[in-house]
Amino acid sequence: MGKYFGTDGFRGEANIDLTVEHAYQVGRFLGWYFGKNHKASIVIGKDTRRSSYMFEYSLVAGLTASGADAYLLHVTTTPSVSYVVRTENFDCGIMISASHNPFYDNGIKVINGQGQKLEASIEEQIEAYIDDEQPQIPFATRENIGRTVDFAAGRNRYIGHLISIPTRSFKNVRVGLDCSNGSASSIAKSVFDAVGAKTYVISNEPDGTNINRGCGSTHIEVLQKYVKDNNLDVGFAYDGDADRCIAVDEQGQIVDGDMIMFICGKYLKEQGRLDDDTIVTTIMSNLGLYKACDRLGIRYEKTAVGDRYVCENMMANGYSLGGEQSGHIIFSKHATTGDGILTSLMLMEVIIEKKVSLHTLASEITIYPQILKNVRVANKKEARENEAVQKAVAQAEKELGDDGRILVRESGTEPVIRVMVEAADDEICEKYVNLVLAAMEAENLIVEE
Repeated sequence: MGKYFGTDGFRGEANIDLTVEHAYQVGRFLGWYFGKNHKASIVIGKDTRRSSYMFEYSLVAGLTASGADAYLLHVTTTPSVSYVVRTENFDCGIMISASHNPFYDNGIKVINGQGQKLEASIEEQIEAYIDDEQPQIPFATRENIGRTVDFAAGRNRYIGHLISIPTRSFKNVRVGLDCSNGSASSIAKSVFDAVGAKTYVISNEPDGTNINRGCGSTHIEVLQKYVKDNNLDVGFAYDGDADRCIAVDEQGQIVDGDMIMFICGKYLKEQGRLDDDTIVTTIMSNLGLYKACDRLGIRYEKTAVGDRYVCENMMANGYSLGGEQSGHIIFSKHATTGDGILTSLMLMEVIIEKKVSLHTLASEITIYPQILKNVRVANKKEARENEAVQKAVAQAEKELGDDGRILVRESGTEPVIRVMVEAADDEICEKYVNLVLAAMEAENLIVEE
């Protein structure tokens, strides 16, 4: 975890933590770094939040000042930038988005030439440049100054790619889409309409300030009600940049990322398309997923939290399916990053091919109750490694046995320890979370906010 770049790029409140000067400097560095031996070509996408336009222009100024050509996809999804980078041979891509965060936050995600998150070693060099620890970068002059190119065609090619994936028509399937007033607003409906679905859409009228506001994958209750009220067969909710998806079945029940991985993993295994019969998860995936996989002989790998770590594991080992509970799902045959719209298409394939409802498919996995509490501490490492805290965690692990689990980890971005317990019921979860928190309090490790 760097000073500016976290697991999902450089993120913060616009013009407070992430300023136009930062964006300009990122552009200056990337234009220079990728243009050492040739004229760099870098593609940029953005979501619908108001500050995205401001950051787009700042990045373009930095890139072109360093001699790179900037290709603009305009409002689009993060996975579309990833797709265009790797299929159109760009040096790298930039997505301006703070994903599921409120509109006043924003972020800069840099995607390498393979369509994956930028290497940490390059992010470290960007940070050093921002902090004046790198030599100054020369300005391009005369004919070497970069240009800006309208590249809306790239987004259209991505839409065509999505439409080409389903092998069956979605005819007569009533599908609800919650576009979170974000990037999916310009893409999702056209894809589902093209493959024959009866498409019903909400939260697809972005105004720059309503992205993620009471809608999308972080406010799934809105889509749950919409699906039930309109007697829809299935619903899909995306986040601001549409790289994650949470589903809702015909009864209004939530089908989260873990359940989606199980449903799709089981189907792909039956089809002989689940490479090495393995899925890749993070340590935050639910115990119920692992128990369901054990039952079916599906193996699993566990990575650190963050879809970049899931992707790295999948690419290193040739796995075809992986993801997070939050709905970042990667289907490596079609993408190198989480893609919410692609995930909905793949889940629809299972529903149509199996000729059963999503509720029936999801009923084969039992998700364990989970309680997560965050506590602010003075020193994360000291708090996690404290002897009394370790003793409490060991006691919880012993008493939970195979019927639950406890996870104590440091936040990647805040001075916070996260304590999570999964067990048969909420009462048991609460008991063991409080056991660890009590140990922290007794050791004076918790800081009052």
